[in-house]
Amino acid sequence: MVSPQLYRRAIPASARISHWNAPDGWPLRRFDWPAEGHPRGSILFQGGRGDIFEKYLEAFAHWHSQGWSITAFDWRGQGGSGRLSPDPHVGHVENFDIFISDFAAFWNDWSRDAAGPRVIMGHSMGGHLVLRALTEGLARPDAAVLIAPMLGLHSPLGARGGERLARFLGGVGNSARPAWKTNERPATTTTRQALLTHDRARYDDEIYWQTAKPELLLGPPSWRWVIQAFESTRRLREDPRLRTMTVPVLMIVAEADKLVNPKAALQIASRLPDARVVRFGSESAHEVLREADGVRNRAIGEIDIFLAARAQ
Repeated sequence: MVSPQLYRRAIPASARISHWNAPDGWPLRRFDWPAEGHPRGSILFQGGRGDIFEKYLEAFAHWHSQGWSITAFDWRGQGGSGRLSPDPHVGHVENFDIFISDFAAFWNDWSRDAAGPRVIMGHSMGGHLVLRALTEGLARPDAAVLIAPMLGLHSPLGARGGERLARFLGGVGNSARPAWKTNERPATTTTRQALLTHDRARYDDEIYWQTAKPELLLGPPSWRWVIQAFESTRRLREDPRLRTMTVPVLMIVAEADKLVNPKAALQIASRLPDARVVRFGSESAHEVLREADGVRNRAIGEIDIFLAARAQ
């Protein structure tokens, strides 16, 4: 593997950062790292809520060294893709369908020129949106990798009870206001780092980028985002097209994940015609690709095996 220190806090010299305009003209910040020489294929990587593509440079470097061209973009309303709320630190969106529309349009543009095989990877919210797009027939890659996908949300009231409560609380006043003040989820004393990764140095990489580029920093979600997350994950779980979605899928699930519901991910995986599941226990928090070396290396190794078998 590429040295873990090489790219974690530096944009590769041969990569480029630009903007791609969505059909309505909204600029989305884009990252491209073309393979050298004849590419083995192309990977489109989508991060989670509040993510920026800089967080995954270490993983990108590994796949780039194997001959893959890498592309990613920040979701609308976060990172370098503008904001959908007057408060730049609140992650707001009126409807997750906006994300899906952006992704479908980007896929159509990107896939026309990207060397095959074409692979889509999605982490957390990105994994949810990728699977929605595949299930709805909006993208047809050769393979897909879903890492700790947000296919259900944690709620002491269950999925339906949590959605009803979110609609009640979010329906009072301005739904673009923050759903909570700090941390990645409410009613927890667990530190943000512990929710994301056991690796302090990799957690600090994110802090480095937020300090170096403070305009990329995003805080808690809005109530509207929370409502939409419950609704969109429910719609996907209930979608009968899951059983006919034949894109090969590798799903990496952290069973101790406290940000998304791993049981929901396992249930959906069981309904997909062509899915392989790799599970991690208490050794992994939510950000599997940014975990301690033992977890991270196993996850990347499993992805490499999957790509060698299913993305040719």
